[in-house]
Amino acid sequence: MLSIAERHKYILDSLEKYGFIRIADVADELKVTKVTIRKDVKILESRGLLYKVHGSARPANPHVADRDLNLKSSLNREAKMLIAKRAAAMIEDNDSIMFSAGSTTYALAEEIHNNQPQRSLNVVTPFLKVSVLLNELDHVRVEQLGGKVHKKSCATLGEGAASALTDMVCSKFFLGVDGIDPDYGITTSTIEEALLSRKMMDVASKTVVLADSSKFGQHGFGRINSLEDVDVIITDKGIAPQMRKLVEEAGVELIIAE
Repeated sequence: MLSIAERHKYILDSLEKYGFIRIADVADELKVTKVTIRKDVKILESRGLLYKVHGSARPANPHVADRDLNLKSSLNREAKMLIAKRAAAMIEDNDSIMFSAGSTTYALAEEIHNNQPQRSLNVVTPFLKVSVLLNELDHVRVEQLGGKVHKKSCATLGEGAASALTDMVCSKFFLGVDGIDPDYGITTSTIEEALLSRKMMDVASKTVVLADSSKFGQHGFGRINSLEDVDVIITDKGIAPQMRKLVEEAGVELIIAE
């Protein structure tokens, strides 16, 4: 049987390798009880070496704050452009598509605007920046959802935006998120954004989450839906192997943009 020090090293090494561990999995691997691993995790958390969350552990605090869009846009820019290019390849002529607010969905709008061949599109979005950008294209018809404007995301929110979706059916919904977690699902920073995104998922044939690898293991305040409700996730090669396995086990198609 491993000593306490050896178990602690195993836990920390696993976190460094995978970016995420489940207490039940570690207990099975080390052939000890879950109570033992919970105690180990609690000790390591008290030393500031990890962060315990709902039967699992992460190397850092997974809770994310509501951040300004300009700040988000400056983070992981190269990965977001690769994700955007891969997502654009999914769009077909005469598609009716939706965009949520977010820095990666805006990168997709830039890819459509600057680099893609002309396709006749219907675009539905609460995201003001996407509406302005894609409205410049003669072959794109933009439906701007109404409502109050959230300053940090530059998106309309509330019942006005949600009610406009009642009579719509779209082929694809490109969704930006603040967190992807096997236990908490897909999340965003505010409850209003989460509720609108959930409604947009309801009227889309396929939901495609666009998220760079830093979003895995994170979660925002507003829960959008379970991971199993997502059809496709497009991310970059930085995703941890353990997280990749959990996403695929949830039945979600995972695309690595390279």
